[in-house]
Amino acid sequence: MVLSQWRTVAAAVALTSASVDVAQPTSARLAAAQCPAGAAEPRPVGAFGQGGRMRDPYAGKPKILFVADTHTGNQNAHDGISHAMAQLEHAVRAAGMVLYLRTDTEWITKDEVWGTGDYAKGCKKQARGRNLNDFAAVVFYINGETDMTPKQKADLLSWIKSGKGFVGIHTATSAGYYWPEYGDMIGGYFDNHPWGITTARIRVEHPDFPGMQGYVANPLVYDEHYSYLPPYSRDKVDVLASIDTRSVDMKNPEVHRKDGDFPVAWIKSYGAGRVFYSDLGHPDAAWDDPRMLNMYVGAIKWAAGLASYPIRPHAQPKP
Repeated sequence: MVLSQWRTVAAAVALTSASVDVAQPTSARLAAAQCPAGAAEPRPVGAFGQGGRMRDPYAGKPKILFVADTHTGNQNAHDGISHAMAQLEHAVRAAGMVLYLRTDTEWITKDEVWGTGDYAKGCKKQARGRNLNDFAAVVFYINGETDMTPKQKADLLSWIKSGKGFVGIHTATSAGYYWPEYGDMIGGYFDNHPWGITTARIRVEHPDFPGMQGYVANPLVYDEHYSYLPPYSRDKVDVLASIDTRSVDMKNPEVHRKDGDFPVAWIKSYGAGRVFYSDLGHPDAAWDDPRMLNMYVGAIKWAAGLASYPIRPHAQPKP
């Protein structure tokens, strides 16, 4: 760079520094740095309440965060997620809760979340989003490693351990393979689906768990049934339902487990938190099945602490 160019850069830096009053509070200086021109004057409280947060239209109702983020995973195998989100939102609302739908993991944090540009903290339209502290439970229908930061991962796990709830749907066990603490929390990792999408008979091991009753009356289920890798163990999770292996082809070469243990749903503790997982929910049509919707609504209630049920790991029942 020639001398004249250095002088031009130096003059620009000096002009920028002079336009920001270093005596201003840090938040104001940050706003001046990141807000668009003329946007560094926060709006009046008005309808947005204190701190850029809109007044809560769902005050008093349990809030559940649903995260459907598959952008780091399989891009074409789980198109049914859109229908899952729509159906479960209606079912959860009918049960007196509020389901917030997200396709990103931005709210998986204990830190403040703000918009950008005019909506950044300190700008004229500042708008603060939600974070984990606003919710009683989180639902994950994810696939892949996600792009959560180490801080976000630590926040999620400590939040669950503190007494909150987690519900994993289908591919939630096909995630976090390089995050072993996540595997410990959810209870196992996806290995494969030996039979693809097929009809199997469900053996309900805890028929009194909230929402499981529909599978007692009609145990035949058309879905993509999973096989699991460690840390899955019946010593660590309480299996609510499993595949009746007499209803599937155990000679299929894709069957890796030889013990016949193919759970469909389980619960477990994680610190003081409550964790539910089920592999049901792959086909689009599964989300029109009231049995499955009732199961997931019951699971969300339990995970959120709105229904009680003891966690009792037990041995695999005999066929």
